Parts: sequence; C-alpha cells; structure tokens
Amino acid sequence: MTTAPPTYPIDAQVTMTLAALAATAATPRPSGETVADQTRRALTGIAARLTDSSLATGDTWLPMWLAVSPDNGNLVYIARNTAANQFAVVVRGTVSAPTDMMEDLDVGTLVPFTAGGPPSPVAVSAGAMAAFTQVVNTPGLAYWDIVQEDAEPALPAVTVASGTTLPQALLELLTAAYSSPTVYVTGHSLGGCVATMLAPYLQQLRWPNTPRFGLITFAAPTAGVAGFARYVDSLPFSPSARYVNSWDLVPCAWSDLAAPKDWYPKDVGPEANDDVKFLLTEIDMLRKGNVYVQPQAAGTTTLNGDYGLHDLQLVNKTLEDYLGQVAHQHANSTYLTLLGAPLVPPGPLVTSLSTTSGTGGATVTISGSGFDPDSVVDFGPIPCAEFSLDSTGTRISATVPDGAGIVDVRVTTKFGTSPAVPLGRFAYGGPAPVVVTSVSPDKGPVGTPVDINGSGFAEGATVMFRETAGDKAQYVSPNLITAFVPKRTVEHPRTVDVTVTVGVATSPTTPADEFSYPKILPDGSTETPRVSD
Repeated sequence: MTTAPPTYPIDAQVTMTLAALAATAATPRPSGETVADQTRRALTGIAARLTDSSLATGDTWLPMWLAVSPDNGNLVYIARNTAANQFAVVVRGTVSAPTDMMEDLDVGTLVPFTAGGPPSPVAVSAGAMAAFTQVVNTPGLAYWDIVQEDAEPALPAVTVASGTTLPQALLELLTAAYSSPTVYVTGHSLGGCVATMLAPYLQQLRWPNTPRFGLITFAAPTAGVAGFARYVDSLPFSPSARYVNSWDLVPCAWSDLAAPKDWYPKDVGPEANDDVKFLLTEIDMLRKGNVYVQPQAAGTTTLNGDYGLHDLQLVNKTLEDYLGQVAHQHANSTYLTLLGAPLVPPGPLVTSLSTTSGTGGATVTISGSGFDPDSVVDFGPIPCAEFSLDSTGTRISATVPDGAGIVDVRVTTKFGTSPAVPLGRFAYGGPAPVVVTSVSPDKGPVGTPVDINGSGFAEGATVMFRETAGDKAQYVSPNLITAFVPKRTVEHPRTVDVTVTVGVATSPTTPADEFSYPKILPDGSTETPRVSD
C-alpha cells in the first residue's frame, strides 16, 4: 500500500518561501556596490519574486521595508499579505558555507538577553546577540520609495518610511492595519536563530491594533542556554513551530554536534570519515563548555527521517562529499521540497566560458542561465563595460576588461550573483586554468579505462589518482584525457581525487573528480563498488 506524503500547514510553506526569498541578492556584486545599492537590489528582487503566483506566497504578499547591515552580515525585511490581515518579519539565513557560519557565531561567550524582557536574566551567545542587534537597529529602505522612482501613483493605504529601523517600520505598518493582525517572525538557518530572539523582543513592545505574533523557524541553530529556551517556550506565540531536516547538521549546533559524527546512513553515504569527525570536534570546542538548548521543543516537526531526499552525487566517504551533503540538506530548496512547497527559481548561474584564458579586449561567450536584460558582468573585482545578452537569455558576449591574474567571471541580477564555478575562471595571459569536471566511470577496479573531462588540458599533462599516476594517460583535447586506473596503495582510502597537472598548474579537488575503488571482501577478493557503498 502506498503511503500518502505528509502535508504541512500552509503557513509553513508560505513562511519558508519568504525565508528563502531573504537570500535574494545576498552576495554583493564582486566589483563592489554600496550597501544602499545592494539593499535596493535585494528589495527589487524580492518584490519581483513575490509576483510569481506559482509560489506558495501566491502573488498576495508585498515587501514593505528591507535593511541590510553595513557589513552585509544580516538582512531583514517586512512583507504584507494583501489578501489577509498578516505581516511577516523575515530574517536572512546563512550566506557562507554552513560550517563557516557556525565558526563565526562566537558561542564561547555568553551575554545577557534582556531585549525580550525575561523575568530573570537569561543568556545567549555573543554572536547571536550581535546579529540580533544589527537586525533591530539597522535603518532600512521602504519599497514604496523605489516604486515612486518610476511612477507617481497614489500613496497606498499601508506604507512605511525609509530610514526607519525594524521596530519603527513595523509600528507604522501596524498602526495602519486592521485590528488583530498576525505578525509571523520567521527565518531559515541563522535567520531562524535570530528569529527566536526577535520574536520575544517584538512581542513585549507596545503595539496598536493588538497584533498576534507567531514564531516559525527552519533549520535554526541554537541561540542560547536552557534559561533562554524556557523563556521562549513560555511565551504565547501562535503559531509556534520549528521545522528541522533530520539530516541537517546546522540545527544540531550547538546542542548536539556529536550526533552528525555518525552520519550519514552507512548503506547510502556519505559516511563521516576521520577528517569529518575531527572538524566537528574542533567546531564543537568553540562552545568552551557552554550547554546550549533549543527552544520550541514541543513544536518541533522533523522532516526527511528516512533520508529519502539526498544528493545522489555526494555519497562517498570523503570530507568534500560530507560537507557537500551538509550544504544540500541545509539548503532553502531542500526545505521547500520537504514541505511540499514550490521551489523559488534560482538566480543567475554561469556554467562555462568559450575560452578561459586571454587578454583584455578579447571576446568571451559566457554560457549559463538566469540572465536578463538587467544583468551586469564582473571579471573578479573588475567590472565589464561591454557585453550583450542573446535572445535566449543563456549567453552573454563580453569584451574582457583589462586585468591580471586568475578571476571568476560572475553575473549579477536583481535575483542575485552567480556563484564562482570551476569552468567560469578566466586567466589573464594564460595558461588556461586546469579543471576536472567529471571522471567516467567514477568507480571500478584497477585497469578500468576512464575518461577525465574538464578544461585547460594540454599535451604532456599528468594524471594522478591521489598520489599514484594514472596508467597510459593520453591527451585527447583541451577538455578530455584518457587513462587507466592504477593500483591502489595501502594508505589510500577507497575514494580518491583524480587530478590533472599541466606544467605547474594542478586542478583543484572537488567531489566531481572522485573515483572509487572496489571494496575488499573478507576473503581477499574485491567487488565493484555501487553508489550505495
């Protein structure tokens, strides 16, 4: 009998979508932009996404106000539901890699949390308190001021002024609202952590029209110790809900970082190796003995308990695959999928360059997706002044600006900045960067012929399976080298990185270049590894 998939409250799908939108324009333009320009770009992008009726937000929500902290460490925005008496205060989550974010939270130092008015002193981490302080005190930009730059329509019934802080902006909105509005306080990742402090603070302030505050978090790490958790749980949030992917490492910080050392399921992978366990031990030591406790324990909903949703390409017993799976399990898109909500369309993505080396003045075709007429292009920190977009929105023809070194070519739109990718690197003066993008097949016994795909290959290139040279390596083209799998030394793990060296340049290691040898059975024989090994 087929079991029907679980269903989740619509407010969970809506608030997770709003939380995912907070990541819009999270990365500043690589050639530089002011905080004001980034704030404007983020607000414009969120507004555009909220017109998408296919999302859980259903084209009924409008952004009203948004603030980005001066260091881009934190972002918060307020949205209004035009079809209901609802508002949402949304805090942005992790911008960097999850493990990097945890190292920045300064959990070894506890400070008092008095902003919510607890009856007795309670403590939170210094890093979480610093993020909360920025979220509450950073002046923001009103979306209506952007709208009026292009037109002069009549002022709407509910609006807010630029230059106000979060509490000031929310006060203006609630003053003009109908009686008894609902205010959701929400966020994903670090945004959820800050939301657990922000909701108590906002709830104890004096507001017009008697709002009802709800607290809904996703993938939130822990902000404070037991006293803080008890205080949050004692407050009358409605709804009060916490959603956690069972295989997401971030919510384990800082209450249970020992559990992920036994991840992921051994029959699927990626199983934690000694490097992973050492890294988690080092990160956990940042607590300096402080014991953190998650609030909202009674309202916690766990997702993906059977590990049915995981990245099939990240299952090998390596540090790179483990961290890649951590990032996948923590991603906004994963939480939206687990909640049964439509995915937010991704921002721009660069997939390749027509040539990866040259000089200023050369023409390069940038291939990818998510490009639009408002796109701008950067070669590292150097803005590109001459470029054109084709009619498909998937290719940009750019004139390389003058520069030196090796740079990442990236495209920025109102929806974000494309991530740096191996095939999007450009070397001024050459040679082209050496990159391995795949090994096919990626598993097999000694002697297996493999195709090594990538970029920047040349005659005389050498191929290494970790520290062992591939047998009979043969250069075929700048994008292909063939070789035979060499013997595995005793010191090597089953899964190794395959690298290519051209001259003095060696390809960086990534999960894409991994090759797995067979298991050695108890009788000394071997078996061909499967994806699930």
